[in-house]
Amino acid sequence: MMTLTERERLKKLMALATGDEKHDESSNSTFDVLWVLYDRVMRYAPRNPRSEGRDRFVLSKGHGPVSYFAILADKGFFPAEELRKFETWEGILGGHPDRNLVPGVEASTGSLGHGLPMAIGVALGLRAKGSERRVFALIGDGECNEGSIWEAILLAGNLGLANLTCILIDNHSSSQNLGDMVAKFTSFGWEACAINGRDHEQIYKALIHTHPERPIAIVADIEKES
Repeated sequence: MMTLTERERLKKLMALATGDEKHDESSNSTFDVLWVLYDRVMRYAPRNPRSEGRDRFVLSKGHGPVSYFAILADKGFFPAEELRKFETWEGILGGHPDRNLVPGVEASTGSLGHGLPMAIGVALGLRAKGSERRVFALIGDGECNEGSIWEAILLAGNLGLANLTCILIDNHSSSQNLGDMVAKFTSFGWEACAINGRDHEQIYKALIHTHPERPIAIVADIEKES
């Protein structure tokens, strides 16, 4: 469980990155899942971001990446001072993650619906190599309006990508009623569950769960912070 001191430290890091206020809620909604993922689950080496022994993470929900950047800084991928340069010409951190500029970023994302398909390609590549490393992709509920997300969900289920985990952040921002996403993922050949996206123990248990023949889907419900 994240301590109050840890949460305060991360929030202070996030506060250093000012600029794109319209995506603050998008960033805040990913905060707890990303913290648990990087603090307790994923394998990575900040001093060697392209290590073959790393797990991979793709932020398909690429808008509002401040939580992501703050956690990467906290884990040592780049100096926290870079957060002060958020969305400036002098810095490496833009409004969307850029794999060519930001250490630790696996895929340049921002256009909705692109990240999950890319994560499937990464998972396929690792499987072909016989690697045991895992791939995590984080998507948003609004992003599920994109047809490419559903094509990707269908493909991953058919391929039985057991090394892939998709986390759907449902902060109730979608203009469409998504219905029962656990049932939909399951019908597409995934193992799926629903959790409280602020409860760190629920998040942790869901993230470490694997299935020998199916990809994992985690539907994380997020209540907006007051």
